[in-house]
Amino acid sequence: MGMALKIRTILLERDMSIKELSEKLGYKGANLYNKLDRDNFSEKELRAIAEVLNCDYDGIFTYRDTGKKV
Repeated sequence: MGMALKIRTILLERDMSIKELSEKLGYKGANLYNKLDRDNFSEKELRAIAEVLNCDYDGIFTYRDTGKKV
């Protein structure tokens, strides 16, 4: 599941529109809509989105051979 789908799912569960999220993040125009369409977010943006949505965001790498998380 891509980040855009995860964000849209949380928005539905939080009963919040993309427009409301965009306004709370201070985005102009259709910027957030475009990012969701491209599924293109920086880690900084994901952390800001998580904060607005009252969620934790944990970007991690997991070793495939050992399962160790970094």
